[in-house]
Amino acid sequence: MASPTNVLIIGAGAIGGFYGAILNRAGARVSVVARSDVEVLRERGYTIKSPLGDLSFRPAEVHASAEGVTTPPDYLIVALKVVEGVDRVGIIRPAVGPNTTIVLIQNGIGIEQEVADAFPDNPLVSCLAFVAVSRVAPGELDHKAYGALTFGDYPRGAGEQAQRLSELLQAGGVEARLSDNVVGERWRKAVWNTPFNPGSVLAGGADTQTLLTTPGGQELIESLMHEVCAVAAADGHPLPEGIVEGNIRSTLKMPAYHNSMALDFLNGRPMEIEPILGNVVRTAERLGVPVPRLATVYALIRLLVANQAKRRS
Repeated sequence: MASPTNVLIIGAGAIGGFYGAILNRAGARVSVVARSDVEVLRERGYTIKSPLGDLSFRPAEVHASAEGVTTPPDYLIVALKVVEGVDRVGIIRPAVGPNTTIVLIQNGIGIEQEVADAFPDNPLVSCLAFVAVSRVAPGELDHKAYGALTFGDYPRGAGEQAQRLSELLQAGGVEARLSDNVVGERWRKAVWNTPFNPGSVLAGGADTQTLLTTPGGQELIESLMHEVCAVAAADGHPLPEGIVEGNIRSTLKMPAYHNSMALDFLNGRPMEIEPILGNVVRTAERLGVPVPRLATVYALIRLLVANQAKRRS
């Protein structure tokens, strides 16, 4: 019998832990590199509440850093947040072997090229996760809804490694859709992420229902979404008509959800401002697309972060 697919997840929080559980359920051998939850994960693994059932599992190996990995994995899944000061290339390099496919399950626009340049001989798969899952305690995850992934090779295509990963994820119980234009898919996801994540922070860590049901909230989110669509079109990735309305409808149907940036803000952690918002605003400036509302939100959230840093110093 063939040996199971060897998967290593670096960034084993909510996103990494959830998709690790899915791949474990599909029969993969899943190990993790964790930062703060190492001892808990070694002792009892993950406890995961989910509408998909009990996804709790114990990783095959738990490492404090990639330097502890002795056998390069078939798939190295990077679920680290793209925040200032995090050297993704340096963190993952010790675990990358000649036959390792690197998989980025990360938010934002323009986040792949740094990794592609560092590992030109390794396949690079870029993933967009559409999932509502939170880390509620060390080793404990609460999966509220969704779970689908859209992914493909960077910058284009969907080769053998991406197809095999899709099969594993679907066997584990989530939808895994391949795309030959993953950059366009990133713009599609930015329509939701770019307004909701910073908007939640500027609203004091508000959840999705608060943002959409408070007077003026939905109108603001929709206007930000339309600006993202304009930048995507100028960048060569026009998005489907009705995407804004569809995102609003689906968000109103889901339970009240604190997105990742809201949780980081509420817990005093670094936020993914640049990949989610800053890169969109800079792309708009480069292409000459007016985005007055996005630019205002970007300026306000940078002021908020600067003021927080000043108060801590």
